Amino acid sequence: MSLYYDAVSVLTAPSSTGGSFKSRIYSSRNLKSSPAQIYALVIEASKWDILLKEVIEAAGILKQEPKLTPLLALLLVHDHLLAKNGIAANANHPLRQAVERHKTRLKGEFAKARVRRGCASIPDLKAAVLREKQAAQGALGTSSTAVYPRWVRINNVRTTMEEQLKSTFKAYTRANSLAELGDKDEAKLYVDPHVPDLVAVASGVDFTSSPAYKNGQIILQDKASCFPAYLLLGDSEEWPGDLLDGCAAPGNKTTHMASLLAKHAAGKDITRHIFSMDASKVRSKTLQKMVTAAGADNIVTVLQGQDFLALDPTEDRFANVTGLLLDPSCSGSGIVGRDDVPKLALPAAASTQTGKSQGKKRKRRHDDEEETQPGNVVPTSTSASATDENEFASATLDPDRLTKLSNLQARIVEHALSFPAATRVTYSTCSIHLIENEAVVSRVLASEVARSRGWRIMRREEQPRGMKAWPHRGVKTENRYGDAEGDGNVAAPPATVDLSDEELEACLRCWADDEEGLGGFFVAGFVRDERSVDRTPRELPVAHGMDEDTDGSDEDEWEGFSD
Repeated sequence: MSLYYDAVSVLTAPSSTGGSFKSRIYSSRNLKSSPAQIYALVIEASKWDILLKEVIEAAGILKQEPKLTPLLALLLVHDHLLAKNGIAANANHPLRQAVERHKTRLKGEFAKARVRRGCASIPDLKAAVLREKQAAQGALGTSSTAVYPRWVRINNVRTTMEEQLKSTFKAYTRANSLAELGDKDEAKLYVDPHVPDLVAVASGVDFTSSPAYKNGQIILQDKASCFPAYLLLGDSEEWPGDLLDGCAAPGNKTTHMASLLAKHAAGKDITRHIFSMDASKVRSKTLQKMVTAAGADNIVTVLQGQDFLALDPTEDRFANVTGLLLDPSCSGSGIVGRDDVPKLALPAAASTQTGKSQGKKRKRRHDDEEETQPGNVVPTSTSASATDENEFASATLDPDRLTKLSNLQARIVEHALSFPAATRVTYSTCSIHLIENEAVVSRVLASEVARSRGWRIMRREEQPRGMKAWPHRGVKTENRYGDAEGDGNVAAPPATVDLSDEELEACLRCWADDEEGLGGFFVAGFVRDERSVDRTPRELPVAHGMDEDTDGSDEDEWEGFSD
Protein backbone atom coordinates (compact mmCIF):
# COMPACT_ATOMS: atom_id res chain seq x y z
CA MET A 1 0.00 0.00 0.00
CA SER A 2 3.03 2.27 0.27
CA LEU A 3 2.75 2.81 -3.50
CA TYR A 4 -0.42 4.86 -3.07
CA TYR A 5 0.79 6.78 -0.03
CA ASP A 6 4.01 7.57 -1.89
CA ALA A 7 2.07 8.74 -4.95
CA VAL A 8 -0.05 11.03 -2.78
CA SER A 9 3.12 12.33 -1.15
CA VAL A 10 4.77 13.37 -4.44
CA LEU A 11 1.53 14.84 -5.77
CA THR A 12 1.03 17.00 -2.72
CA ALA A 13 4.67 18.01 -2.14
CA PRO A 14 5.28 21.78 -1.90
CA SER A 15 5.52 23.45 -5.30
CA SER A 16 8.83 25.01 -4.29
CA THR A 17 10.52 21.63 -4.52
CA GLY A 18 13.14 21.91 -7.26
CA GLY A 19 13.73 19.66 -10.25
CA SER A 20 11.36 17.95 -12.64
CA PHE A 21 8.44 15.82 -11.48
CA LYS A 22 10.11 12.64 -12.66
CA SER A 23 13.55 13.49 -11.29
CA ARG A 24 12.06 14.39 -7.91
CA ILE A 25 10.48 10.94 -7.73
CA TYR A 26 13.67 9.18 -8.74
CA SER A 27 15.91 11.20 -6.41
CA SER A 28 13.66 11.07 -3.34
CA ARG A 29 15.01 9.14 -0.35
CA ASN A 30 11.71 9.04 1.50
CA LEU A 31 9.77 6.74 -0.81
CA LYS A 32 9.34 3.05 -0.14
CA SER A 33 8.00 2.06 -3.56
CA SER A 34 9.74 1.83 -6.91
CA PRO A 35 10.06 5.28 -8.54
CA ALA A 36 9.02 3.77 -11.88
CA GLN A 37 5.83 2.36 -10.33
CA ILE A 38 4.95 5.67 -8.70
CA TYR A 39 5.51 7.63 -11.90
CA ALA A 40 3.53 5.16 -14.00
CA LEU A 41 0.60 5.16 -11.54
CA VAL A 42 0.36 8.97 -11.47
CA ILE A 43 0.65 9.42 -15.23
CA GLU A 44 -1.82 6.66 -16.04
CA ALA A 45 -4.31 7.92 -13.46
CA SER A 46 -4.01 11.41 -14.96
CA LYS A 47 -5.29 10.03 -18.27
CA TRP A 48 -8.44 8.64 -16.68
CA ASP A 49 -9.12 11.19 -13.95
CA ILE A 50 -12.36 12.69 -15.26
CA LEU A 51 -13.91 9.25 -15.78
CA LEU A 52 -12.71 7.95 -12.42
CA LYS A 53 -14.11 11.06 -10.76
CA GLU A 54 -17.45 10.35 -12.40
CA VAL A 55 -17.44 6.69 -11.32
CA ILE A 56 -16.40 7.36 -7.70
CA GLU A 57 -18.99 10.07 -7.22
CA ALA A 58 -21.75 7.94 -8.76
CA ALA A 59 -20.80 4.96 -6.58
CA GLY A 60 -20.77 7.17 -3.47
CA ILE A 61 -17.89 5.36 -1.81
CA LEU A 62 -16.34 8.44 -0.19
CA LYS A 63 -19.45 8.90 1.93
CA GLN A 64 -19.18 5.34 3.20
CA GLU A 65 -15.41 5.02 3.58
CA PRO A 66 -14.02 7.79 5.79
CA LYS A 67 -10.47 6.39 5.45
CA LEU A 68 -10.41 7.31 1.77
CA THR A 69 -9.48 10.81 0.68
CA PRO A 70 -10.46 11.92 -2.87
CA LEU A 71 -6.90 11.59 -4.19
CA LEU A 72 -6.24 8.26 -2.55
CA ALA A 73 -9.61 6.95 -3.77
CA LEU A 74 -8.85 7.99 -7.36
CA LEU A 75 -5.50 6.18 -7.38
CA LEU A 76 -6.90 3.04 -5.75
CA VAL A 77 -9.97 2.88 -7.98
CA HIS A 78 -7.77 3.37 -11.04
CA ASP A 79 -5.80 0.23 -10.22
CA HIS A 80 -8.91 -1.67 -9.10
CA LEU A 81 -10.65 -1.06 -12.44
CA LEU A 82 -7.80 -0.67 -14.91
CA ALA A 83 -4.54 -2.19 -13.66
CA LYS A 84 -3.77 -5.71 -14.84
CA ASN A 85 -3.08 -6.99 -11.33
CA GLY A 86 -5.52 -4.78 -9.47
CA ILE A 87 -4.65 -2.87 -6.30
CA ALA A 88 -1.01 -3.40 -5.25
CA ALA A 89 -1.69 -4.41 -1.64
CA ASN A 90 -2.49 -7.46 0.44
CA ALA A 91 -6.08 -8.63 0.23
CA ASN A 92 -6.64 -7.89 3.92
CA HIS A 93 -5.30 -4.33 3.83
CA PRO A 94 -7.97 -1.92 5.15
CA LEU A 95 -7.72 0.52 2.22
CA ARG A 96 -7.91 -2.23 -0.38
CA GLN A 97 -10.94 -3.62 1.41
CA ALA A 98 -12.45 -0.12 1.52
CA VAL A 99 -12.49 -0.12 -2.26
CA GLU A 100 -13.27 -3.78 -2.93
CA ARG A 101 -16.31 -3.69 -0.64
CA HIS A 102 -17.87 -1.61 -3.41
CA LYS A 103 -16.47 -3.50 -6.42
CA THR A 104 -19.89 -4.39 -7.81
CA ARG A 105 -21.08 -0.80 -7.69
CA LEU A 106 -17.79 0.57 -9.06
CA LYS A 107 -17.74 -1.84 -11.97
CA GLY A 108 -21.37 -1.09 -12.66
CA GLU A 109 -20.78 2.66 -12.79
CA PHE A 110 -17.68 2.12 -14.93
CA ALA A 111 -19.77 0.08 -17.39
CA LYS A 112 -22.41 2.82 -17.48
CA ALA A 113 -19.76 5.45 -18.19
CA ARG A 114 -18.46 3.32 -21.04
CA VAL A 115 -21.92 2.80 -22.50
CA ARG A 116 -22.67 6.53 -22.30
CA ARG A 117 -19.62 7.15 -24.48
CA GLY A 118 -20.53 4.38 -26.91
CA CYS A 119 -17.15 2.65 -26.59
CA ALA A 120 -16.76 -1.03 -27.41
CA SER A 121 -13.27 -1.44 -25.94
CA ILE A 122 -11.01 0.02 -23.26
CA PRO A 123 -8.68 1.65 -25.86
CA ASP A 124 -11.73 3.31 -27.44
CA LEU A 125 -12.84 4.52 -24.03
CA LYS A 126 -9.37 5.88 -23.29
CA ALA A 127 -9.36 7.83 -26.55
CA ALA A 128 -12.85 9.18 -25.82
CA VAL A 129 -11.77 10.41 -22.38
CA LEU A 130 -8.76 12.13 -23.92
CA ARG A 131 -11.00 13.93 -26.40
CA GLU A 132 -13.23 15.08 -23.55
CA LYS A 133 -10.23 16.42 -21.66
CA GLN A 134 -8.95 18.27 -24.73
CA ALA A 135 -12.40 19.74 -25.39
CA ALA A 136 -12.70 20.85 -21.78
CA GLN A 137 -9.28 22.50 -21.91
CA GLY A 138 -10.33 24.40 -24.99
CA ALA A 139 -13.55 25.53 -23.29
CA LEU A 140 -11.52 26.80 -20.34
CA GLY A 141 -9.17 28.67 -22.62
CA THR A 142 -6.20 26.50 -21.58
CA SER A 143 -5.53 24.93 -24.95
CA SER A 144 -3.27 26.30 -27.65
CA THR A 145 -3.72 26.44 -31.39
CA ALA A 146 -0.38 24.64 -31.66
CA VAL A 147 -0.41 20.92 -32.43
CA TYR A 148 1.58 18.69 -30.08
CA PRO A 149 1.63 15.22 -31.61
CA ARG A 150 3.03 11.92 -30.42
CA TRP A 151 6.55 11.66 -31.84
CA VAL A 152 7.88 8.18 -32.56
CA ARG A 153 11.49 7.37 -33.47
CA ILE A 154 12.33 4.22 -35.42
CA ASN A 155 15.18 2.30 -33.76
CA ASN A 156 17.58 1.14 -36.48
CA VAL A 157 19.34 -1.23 -34.09
CA ARG A 158 16.27 -3.48 -34.24
CA THR A 159 14.33 -2.49 -37.36
CA THR A 160 14.06 0.01 -40.21
CA MET A 161 11.64 2.69 -41.28
CA GLU A 162 10.52 0.54 -44.22
CA GLU A 163 9.70 -2.40 -41.95
CA GLN A 164 7.70 -0.23 -39.56
CA LEU A 165 5.71 1.41 -42.35
CA LYS A 166 4.68 -2.09 -43.42
CA SER A 167 3.84 -3.31 -39.91
CA THR A 168 3.22 -0.93 -37.00
CA PHE A 169 1.98 1.88 -39.27
CA LYS A 170 0.41 -0.27 -41.95
CA ALA A 171 -3.11 1.08 -41.31
CA TYR A 172 -1.99 4.73 -41.36
CA THR A 173 -2.33 7.09 -44.29
CA ARG A 174 0.34 9.70 -44.99
CA ALA A 175 -0.32 13.24 -43.72
CA ASN A 176 1.21 16.28 -45.39
CA SER A 177 1.26 18.40 -42.23
CA LEU A 178 1.00 18.08 -38.48
CA ALA A 179 -2.38 19.81 -38.57
CA GLU A 180 -3.81 16.85 -40.52
CA LEU A 181 -3.12 14.53 -37.58
CA GLY A 182 -6.18 15.98 -35.87
CA ASP A 183 -8.45 14.28 -38.40
CA LYS A 184 -10.60 11.89 -36.33
CA ASP A 185 -11.88 9.96 -39.33
CA GLU A 186 -8.69 8.05 -40.08
CA ALA A 187 -5.30 7.26 -38.58
CA LYS A 188 -2.65 9.46 -40.14
CA LEU A 189 1.13 9.45 -40.08
CA TYR A 190 3.44 12.41 -40.63
CA VAL A 191 7.02 11.62 -41.67
CA ASP A 192 9.28 14.31 -40.28
CA PRO A 193 11.31 16.26 -42.85
CA HIS A 194 14.11 17.28 -40.49
CA VAL A 195 15.08 14.18 -38.47
CA PRO A 196 15.55 10.82 -40.25
CA ASP A 197 13.43 7.89 -39.06
CA LEU A 198 11.07 10.08 -37.03
CA VAL A 199 7.29 10.12 -37.46
CA ALA A 200 4.35 11.78 -35.74
CA VAL A 201 0.83 10.60 -35.03
CA ALA A 202 -2.09 12.12 -33.14
CA SER A 203 -1.30 12.89 -29.51
CA GLY A 204 -3.77 10.41 -28.07
CA VAL A 205 -2.33 7.32 -29.78
CA ASP A 206 -0.92 4.82 -27.28
CA PHE A 207 1.85 2.50 -28.48
CA THR A 208 2.86 1.10 -25.09
CA SER A 209 1.00 -2.18 -25.70
CA SER A 210 2.20 -2.59 -29.30
CA PRO A 211 4.75 -5.32 -30.17
CA ALA A 212 7.05 -2.74 -31.77
CA TYR A 213 7.22 -0.72 -28.55
CA LYS A 214 7.67 -3.75 -26.32
CA ASN A 215 10.43 -5.06 -28.58
CA GLY A 216 12.29 -1.78 -28.66
CA GLN A 217 11.70 -1.23 -32.37
CA ILE A 218 10.07 2.13 -31.80
CA ILE A 219 10.94 4.67 -29.12
CA LEU A 220 8.71 7.51 -27.96
CA GLN A 221 10.91 10.60 -28.13
CA ASP A 222 10.15 14.27 -28.62
CA LYS A 223 11.40 15.63 -31.94
CA ALA A 224 13.55 18.38 -30.46
CA SER A 225 15.46 15.90 -28.30
CA CYS A 226 16.44 14.06 -31.50
CA PHE A 227 18.37 17.11 -32.69
CA PRO A 228 21.55 16.62 -30.59
CA ALA A 229 22.45 13.10 -31.76
CA TYR A 230 21.58 13.86 -35.38
CA LEU A 231 23.58 17.09 -35.32
CA LEU A 232 26.52 15.16 -33.85
CA LEU A 233 26.60 12.12 -36.16
CA GLY A 234 25.22 13.60 -39.38
CA ASP A 235 23.58 11.85 -42.30
CA SER A 236 25.62 9.05 -43.78
CA GLU A 237 29.31 9.12 -42.94
CA GLU A 238 30.64 6.30 -40.76
CA TRP A 239 31.64 7.88 -37.45
CA PRO A 240 35.42 7.91 -36.90
CA GLY A 241 35.90 6.89 -33.28
CA ASP A 242 33.92 6.32 -30.10
CA LEU A 243 31.16 8.47 -28.61
CA LEU A 244 30.25 9.65 -25.12
CA ASP A 245 26.94 10.83 -23.66
CA GLY A 246 27.83 12.72 -20.50
CA CYS A 247 24.33 13.43 -19.12
CA ALA A 248 22.43 10.44 -20.40
CA ALA A 249 19.45 9.27 -18.30
CA PRO A 250 16.82 8.21 -19.16
CA GLY A 251 18.65 7.21 -22.35
CA ASN A 252 16.82 8.37 -25.46
CA LYS A 253 19.76 10.36 -26.81
CA THR A 254 22.17 7.49 -26.13
CA THR A 255 19.95 5.02 -27.96
CA HIS A 256 19.46 7.54 -30.77
CA MET A 257 23.23 7.64 -31.25
CA ALA A 258 23.26 3.83 -31.31
CA SER A 259 20.46 3.86 -33.90
CA LEU A 260 22.39 6.29 -36.12
CA LEU A 261 25.54 4.17 -35.83
CA ALA A 262 23.55 1.10 -36.85
CA LYS A 263 22.08 2.92 -39.83
CA HIS A 264 25.45 4.24 -40.96
CA ALA A 265 26.98 0.76 -40.66
CA ALA A 266 24.45 -0.48 -43.25
CA GLY A 267 24.42 -4.10 -42.11
CA LYS A 268 28.10 -4.27 -41.19
CA ASP A 269 29.35 -5.03 -37.69
CA ILE A 270 29.37 -1.86 -35.61
CA THR A 271 32.91 -1.30 -34.39
CA ARG A 272 32.27 2.05 -32.71
CA HIS A 273 31.37 2.31 -29.05
CA ILE A 274 29.32 4.64 -26.84
CA PHE A 275 30.08 5.49 -23.22
CA SER A 276 26.92 6.63 -21.44
CA MET A 277 26.58 7.86 -17.88
CA ASP A 278 24.48 9.63 -15.28
CA ALA A 279 25.57 10.88 -11.87
CA SER A 280 22.50 9.34 -10.19
CA LYS A 281 22.74 5.61 -9.56
CA VAL A 282 18.96 5.34 -9.55
CA ARG A 283 18.60 7.09 -12.89
CA SER A 284 21.52 5.04 -14.23
CA LYS A 285 19.44 1.91 -13.71
CA THR A 286 16.73 3.43 -15.89
CA LEU A 287 19.40 4.29 -18.45
CA GLN A 288 20.65 0.69 -18.50
CA LYS A 289 17.10 -0.66 -18.92
CA MET A 290 16.53 1.67 -21.86
CA VAL A 291 19.80 0.65 -23.52
CA THR A 292 18.89 -3.02 -23.11
CA ALA A 293 15.35 -2.51 -24.41
CA ALA A 294 16.76 -0.78 -27.49
CA GLY A 295 19.10 -3.71 -28.17
CA ALA A 296 22.17 -1.51 -27.77
CA ASP A 297 24.03 -3.46 -25.07
CA ASN A 298 26.78 -4.41 -27.50
CA ILE A 299 27.29 -0.80 -28.51
CA VAL A 300 26.83 1.06 -25.21
CA THR A 301 28.69 0.84 -21.92
CA VAL A 302 26.73 2.43 -19.07
CA LEU A 303 28.91 3.94 -16.35
CA GLN A 304 26.44 3.91 -13.49
CA GLY A 305 26.57 6.77 -11.00
CA GLN A 306 29.42 8.44 -12.89
CA ASP A 307 29.58 12.24 -12.74
CA PHE A 308 30.84 13.45 -16.11
CA LEU A 309 32.83 16.27 -14.53
CA ALA A 310 34.74 13.71 -12.45
CA LEU A 311 35.99 11.86 -15.55
CA ASP A 312 39.64 12.10 -16.51
CA PRO A 313 39.64 12.80 -20.27
CA THR A 314 43.16 11.36 -20.56
CA GLU A 315 42.15 7.86 -19.41
CA ASP A 316 43.12 5.18 -21.91
CA ARG A 317 39.52 4.02 -22.35
CA PHE A 318 38.56 7.47 -23.68
CA ALA A 319 41.54 7.77 -26.02
CA ASN A 320 39.34 7.18 -29.07
CA VAL A 321 36.36 9.33 -28.00
CA THR A 322 35.89 11.73 -30.89
CA GLY A 323 32.31 12.89 -30.30
CA LEU A 324 30.47 13.93 -27.14
CA LEU A 325 26.78 14.69 -26.54
CA LEU A 326 25.85 16.91 -23.61
CA ASP A 327 22.30 17.61 -22.41
CA PRO A 328 22.89 18.73 -18.81
CA SER A 329 20.54 19.91 -16.10
CA CYS A 330 18.63 23.03 -17.08
CA SER A 331 15.64 25.07 -15.98
CA GLY A 332 13.24 23.05 -18.14
CA SER A 333 11.53 26.32 -19.02
CA GLY A 334 10.86 25.22 -22.60
CA ILE A 335 8.74 22.17 -21.86
CA VAL A 336 5.07 22.52 -22.76
CA GLY A 337 2.02 20.31 -22.65
CA ARG A 338 2.84 18.89 -19.24
CA ASP A 339 2.29 20.28 -15.77
CA ASP A 340 5.19 20.01 -13.35
CA VAL A 341 3.03 17.90 -11.08
CA PRO A 342 -0.11 16.53 -12.74
CA LYS A 343 -3.21 18.04 -11.13
CA LEU A 344 -5.99 15.49 -11.18
CA ALA A 345 -9.70 16.12 -11.47
CA LEU A 346 -10.78 14.65 -8.14
CA PRO A 347 -14.14 13.40 -6.89
CA ALA A 348 -15.94 15.67 -4.46
CA ALA A 349 -15.07 14.92 -0.85
CA ALA A 350 -17.86 13.58 1.33
CA SER A 351 -19.41 16.34 3.42
CA THR A 352 -19.17 14.13 6.49
CA GLN A 353 -15.39 14.27 6.19
CA THR A 354 -15.19 18.05 6.48
CA GLY A 355 -12.96 19.06 9.37
CA LYS A 356 -11.98 15.51 10.25
CA SER A 357 -8.33 14.77 10.81
CA GLN A 358 -6.54 12.15 8.80
CA GLY A 359 -3.49 12.38 11.02
CA LYS A 360 -3.74 8.94 12.66
CA LYS A 361 -2.67 7.15 9.50
CA ARG A 362 0.84 8.14 8.35
CA LYS A 363 0.80 11.91 8.08
CA ARG A 364 1.13 12.36 4.35
CA ARG A 365 -0.86 15.58 3.79
CA HIS A 366 -3.77 13.62 2.29
CA ASP A 367 -6.11 16.53 2.96
CA ASP A 368 -3.89 19.14 1.38
CA GLU A 369 -4.16 18.32 -2.30
CA GLU A 370 -5.72 20.93 -4.56
CA GLU A 371 -9.12 19.70 -5.65
CA THR A 372 -10.90 20.88 -8.75
CA GLN A 373 -14.51 21.94 -8.64
CA PRO A 374 -17.01 19.50 -10.20
CA GLY A 375 -16.70 19.68 -13.94
CA ASN A 376 -13.45 21.63 -13.87
CA VAL A 377 -10.85 19.67 -15.81
CA VAL A 378 -7.24 20.52 -15.17
CA PRO A 379 -4.80 19.79 -18.01
CA THR A 380 -2.71 16.70 -17.38
CA SER A 381 0.04 14.93 -19.21
CA THR A 382 -0.53 13.52 -22.66
CA SER A 383 2.90 11.89 -22.63
CA ALA A 384 2.63 8.65 -20.72
CA SER A 385 5.81 6.81 -21.34
CA ALA A 386 8.77 6.76 -19.03
CA THR A 387 10.84 6.81 -22.20
CA ASP A 388 9.67 10.25 -23.18
CA GLU A 389 12.75 12.42 -23.25
CA ASN A 390 11.72 15.70 -21.84
CA GLU A 391 10.54 16.43 -18.33
CA PHE A 392 8.99 19.50 -16.83
CA ALA A 393 11.08 21.29 -14.23
CA SER A 394 10.00 23.55 -11.42
CA ALA A 395 7.96 26.46 -12.71
CA THR A 396 9.49 28.87 -10.21
CA LEU A 397 13.13 29.73 -10.83
CA ASP A 398 15.12 32.62 -9.47
CA PRO A 399 17.93 34.46 -11.28
CA ASP A 400 20.59 33.03 -8.96
CA ARG A 401 19.54 29.51 -9.84
CA LEU A 402 19.67 30.28 -13.57
CA THR A 403 23.13 31.78 -13.18
CA LYS A 404 24.38 28.70 -11.33
CA LEU A 405 22.89 26.43 -13.96
CA SER A 406 24.58 28.44 -16.68
CA ASN A 407 27.93 28.21 -14.90
CA LEU A 408 27.59 24.47 -14.52
CA GLN A 409 26.57 24.04 -18.15
CA ALA A 410 29.61 25.99 -19.36
CA ARG A 411 31.91 23.89 -17.14
CA ILE A 412 30.47 20.70 -18.58
CA VAL A 413 30.97 21.78 -22.19
CA GLU A 414 34.50 23.02 -21.53
CA HIS A 415 35.31 19.69 -19.86
CA ALA A 416 34.11 17.90 -23.01
CA LEU A 417 36.36 20.06 -25.19
CA SER A 418 39.38 18.80 -23.23
CA PHE A 419 39.05 15.17 -24.42
CA PRO A 420 42.23 14.67 -26.48
CA ALA A 421 40.68 13.01 -29.56
CA ALA A 422 37.39 14.94 -29.56
CA THR A 423 36.50 16.65 -32.84
CA ARG A 424 32.77 17.34 -32.39
CA VAL A 425 30.52 18.14 -29.41
CA THR A 426 26.82 18.99 -29.17
CA TYR A 427 25.26 20.95 -26.33
CA SER A 428 21.51 21.18 -25.72
CA THR A 429 18.91 22.30 -23.18
CA CYS A 430 15.13 22.30 -22.95
CA SER A 431 15.28 25.93 -21.83
CA ILE A 432 14.15 29.17 -23.46
CA HIS A 433 16.55 31.34 -21.43
CA LEU A 434 19.41 33.03 -23.22
CA ILE A 435 21.65 32.65 -20.17
CA GLU A 436 21.47 28.85 -20.51
CA ASN A 437 21.79 28.82 -24.28
CA GLU A 438 23.53 31.44 -26.44
CA ALA A 439 25.31 32.85 -23.37
CA VAL A 440 26.83 29.44 -22.64
CA VAL A 441 27.95 29.14 -26.26
CA SER A 442 29.58 32.58 -26.05
CA ARG A 443 31.43 31.72 -22.85
CA VAL A 444 32.61 28.37 -24.18
CA LEU A 445 33.94 29.86 -27.42
CA ALA A 446 35.94 32.39 -25.39
CA SER A 447 37.31 29.80 -22.96
CA GLU A 448 40.96 28.85 -22.82
CA VAL A 449 40.32 25.24 -23.80
CA ALA A 450 38.31 26.26 -26.87
CA ARG A 451 40.86 28.79 -28.11
CA SER A 452 43.92 26.66 -27.41
CA ARG A 453 42.49 23.53 -29.05
CA GLY A 454 40.84 25.25 -32.01
CA TRP A 455 37.17 24.72 -31.14
CA ARG A 456 34.56 26.82 -32.95
CA ILE A 457 30.82 26.68 -33.64
CA MET A 458 29.50 24.21 -36.22
CA ARG A 459 28.32 26.53 -38.97
CA ARG A 460 24.89 26.13 -40.52
CA GLU A 461 26.30 25.02 -43.87
CA GLU A 462 28.24 22.24 -42.08
CA GLN A 463 25.18 20.80 -40.35
CA PRO A 464 23.32 17.67 -41.54
CA ARG A 465 20.75 18.44 -44.21
CA GLY A 466 17.75 18.18 -41.89
CA MET A 467 19.30 20.52 -39.34
CA LYS A 468 20.55 22.87 -42.04
CA ALA A 469 16.94 23.21 -43.19
CA TRP A 470 15.61 23.95 -39.70
CA PRO A 471 14.36 27.57 -39.82
CA HIS A 472 14.60 28.74 -36.20
CA ARG A 473 18.00 30.03 -35.14
CA GLY A 474 19.78 31.61 -32.18
CA VAL A 475 18.83 34.97 -30.71
CA LYS A 476 21.02 37.81 -29.51
CA THR A 477 18.82 39.48 -26.89
CA GLU A 478 16.07 38.73 -24.42
CA ASN A 479 14.28 40.47 -21.62
CA ARG A 480 16.15 39.26 -18.58
CA TYR A 481 14.93 35.79 -17.63
CA GLY A 482 11.94 36.30 -19.90
CA ASP A 483 11.30 35.20 -23.45
CA ALA A 484 13.91 35.68 -26.11
CA GLU A 485 13.79 38.74 -28.36
CA GLY A 486 12.29 40.84 -25.59
CA ASP A 487 8.86 39.18 -25.47
CA GLY A 488 9.00 38.34 -21.77
CA ASN A 489 6.91 39.98 -19.12
CA VAL A 490 9.72 40.25 -16.60
CA ALA A 491 10.58 43.87 -15.79
CA ALA A 492 14.37 43.77 -15.93
CA PRO A 493 17.24 45.09 -18.04
CA PRO A 494 17.64 43.39 -21.42
CA ALA A 495 20.34 40.73 -21.78
CA THR A 496 22.52 40.29 -24.86
CA VAL A 497 25.34 38.00 -25.97
CA ASP A 498 28.49 38.70 -27.95
CA LEU A 499 27.96 36.29 -30.84
CA SER A 500 28.30 37.13 -34.49
CA ASP A 501 25.44 36.70 -36.92
CA GLU A 502 27.17 33.60 -38.30
CA GLU A 503 27.46 32.11 -34.81
CA LEU A 504 23.81 32.86 -34.01
CA GLU A 505 22.81 31.30 -37.32
CA ALA A 506 24.67 28.16 -36.24
CA CYS A 507 22.50 27.77 -33.08
CA LEU A 508 19.17 25.95 -33.40
CA ARG A 509 16.10 27.00 -31.46
CA CYS A 510 12.64 25.46 -31.03
CA TRP A 511 9.66 27.45 -29.78
CA ALA A 512 6.36 26.53 -28.17
CA ASP A 513 2.98 27.36 -29.66
CA ASP A 514 4.02 27.35 -33.30
CA GLU A 515 3.31 25.02 -36.20
CA GLU A 516 6.30 22.75 -35.47
CA GLY A 517 4.63 20.85 -32.61
CA LEU A 518 7.50 21.33 -30.16
CA GLY A 519 8.33 23.07 -26.93
CA GLY A 520 11.29 25.32 -26.19
CA PHE A 521 14.64 23.72 -27.00
CA PHE A 522 18.18 24.79 -27.87
CA VAL A 523 21.10 22.96 -29.46
CA ALA A 524 24.50 23.99 -30.76
CA GLY A 525 27.41 22.02 -32.17
CA PHE A 526 31.13 22.63 -31.69
CA VAL A 527 33.80 21.38 -34.10
CA ARG A 528 37.55 21.24 -33.69
CA ASP A 529 39.46 23.13 -36.33
CA GLU A 530 43.21 23.45 -35.89
CA ARG A 531 43.12 26.57 -38.05
CA SER A 532 41.04 28.23 -35.31
CA VAL A 533 43.68 27.89 -32.58
CA ASP A 534 44.06 31.20 -30.76
CA ARG A 535 46.45 31.60 -27.84
CA THR A 536 45.81 35.31 -27.37
CA PRO A 537 44.46 36.01 -23.85
CA ARG A 538 40.84 37.10 -23.93
CA GLU A 539 38.38 38.24 -21.30
CA LEU A 540 35.63 35.73 -20.68
CA PRO A 541 32.34 37.21 -21.94
CA VAL A 542 29.31 37.61 -19.73
CA ALA A 543 25.81 38.21 -21.08
CA HIS A 544 25.21 41.93 -20.69
CA GLY A 545 22.65 42.75 -18.02
CA MET A 546 23.22 39.50 -16.13
CA ASP A 547 25.00 38.97 -12.86
CA GLU A 548 28.57 37.82 -13.35
CA ASP A 549 29.20 34.56 -11.50
CA THR A 550 31.95 32.59 -13.13
CA ASP A 551 33.77 31.02 -10.23
CA GLY A 552 31.92 27.71 -10.70
CA SER A 553 31.18 27.47 -6.97
CA ASP A 554 27.78 25.84 -7.38
CA GLU A 555 28.50 22.46 -5.81
CA ASP A 556 25.83 23.01 -3.16
CA GLU A 557 23.24 23.22 -5.94
CA TRP A 558 24.52 20.26 -7.93
CA GLU A 559 22.42 17.12 -7.59
CA GLY A 560 23.36 15.23 -10.74
CA PHE A 561 22.28 15.44 -14.34
CA SER A 562 18.75 15.12 -15.63
CA ASP A 563 17.19 15.03 -19.06
